[in-house]
Amino acid sequence: MADTLTIIDNRTGKQYELAITDGTIRALDLRQIKADAEDFGLMAYDPAYMNTASCRSAITLIDGDKGILRYRGYPIEQLAEHSTFQEVAYLLLKGELPSEGEYKAWVNEITHHTYVHEYVNRAMDGFLYDAHMMGKLVTFLAALSTFYPKSKAVRDARTRDEHIVKIIAKMPTLAAWCFRHSTGRPYIYPDNSLSYCGNFLNMLFRMGEPKYDPDPVLERALDVLFILHADHEPAVDLSRPGRVAAQVVAARQPEQGHEHGKNGGPAHARSIAALGGRVPTM
Repeated sequence: MADTLTIIDNRTGKQYELAITDGTIRALDLRQIKADAEDFGLMAYDPAYMNTASCRSAITLIDGDKGILRYRGYPIEQLAEHSTFQEVAYLLLKGELPSEGEYKAWVNEITHHTYVHEYVNRAMDGFLYDAHMMGKLVTFLAALSTFYPKSKAVRDARTRDEHIVKIIAKMPTLAAWCFRHSTGRPYIYPDNSLSYCGNFLNMLFRMGEPKYDPDPVLERALDVLFILHADHEPAVDLSRPGRVAAQVVAARQPEQGHEHGKNGGPAHARSIAALGGRVPTM
């Protein structure tokens, strides 16, 4: 028997066959079901977005109730134990873990773009010191597009990849500066001799010392935390608005600012918390 759904419209007595693909029906297939010729047709009503698939994804599988998180098929326990955040970022973007040569080139490319424009410093001082951290971060992440107008060419794969790298590279700098602004401390510039997470700790906590030496335990713990939050899969709180932003061909930076704005909500990361002891203990 074919994978179809038979619907009988009791208003008209008409029967319809809807194709079932991977456990789903297409919402537009409901449009053909009409009470009369003037009727617009049926629509799916799902205001909480609780039973709607917006896309097909092979990137992330997360099931908080079962404590499952996989990136590209790799269990989170394996990645958290043996990989770095930058390796996982490569995996999410490219589909496979990098070779040794690919990883070195990837890290070098990210390290090359850690600095942000000095005008970001000046603009940040326009916020009150107690402004919400996520609000500040979203503002300056979106503002990066004004420094990189070519990022709007999102249909060009090379341009997309270039600005994805820049976002990954500059995010720790922006986040650390938001924190330093909130605490009234001077901004610390990136130290590219450190690891990705070590450099973030440097920009967060360095005080008067000439060289910051990150605690390796904290450095690794932060790396694992970044791995856990590296991707969210197309869940209700992030999926639909983000896809809408992408479909109107927004530049990468404003779209990411849009996505990160929802990360400050009270319901974010509950599935990650449900993973419990499935990641290494530091």
